[in-house]
Amino acid sequence: MPDVLTAKGRATRARIIEGAAEVLRDLGVAFATLDDIRSRTRTSKSQLFHYFPNGKDELLLAVAQFEADRVLEDQQPHLGRLDSWESWRRWRDVVVERYERQGDHCPLGSLFLQVGRSTPGARAIVGELMRQWQQHLAEGMRALQSNGLTSPSLDVERTSAALLAGIQGGVTILMATGDSTHLKAALDNGIDHLRTATAQL
Repeated sequence: MPDVLTAKGRATRARIIEGAAEVLRDLGVAFATLDDIRSRTRTSKSQLFHYFPNGKDELLLAVAQFEADRVLEDQQPHLGRLDSWESWRRWRDVVVERYERQGDHCPLGSLFLQVGRSTPGARAIVGELMRQWQQHLAEGMRALQSNGLTSPSLDVERTSAALLAGIQGGVTILMATGDSTHLKAALDNGIDHLRTATAQL
């Protein structure tokens, strides 16, 4: 990608990424071609390679970042307002609804299979997604502490890490079986743990 893009260039690149994400969701990462993406985004071959000079893998990584950002965006505004039990309940319901709607098709997972999970770019995207997600959960737990709703001695970092791990496990099982029971259990048990800590005040 050019070192410096104009506002128009940034908008064009963003349009290509968003259009590519739609194509990959519709056709599947393994079957979508650059021609499909060019057709959907009304982009010439030279224009596509101007913004993604390393070709399809570079574009796939950009789409993976777009999809990773959507994971957190889809949980807003609730994920950023976890300061009451009601806000945690609403966030829980949004997470369950999102992944039930997604079902057994994970665009992000499919993208990483194509570019290789161990590539530096892919690992960085996953790592940053998990870091931001856990940070939001930790901030919500600290907000509960500030409001006197959970124990001030709660190990926020460890608890938020465990909750995120439970969510990821529940999502994996949902994708394999179509059943969201485990995801719901992970979320409910995680929130119940915070409430139990409250009873110890």
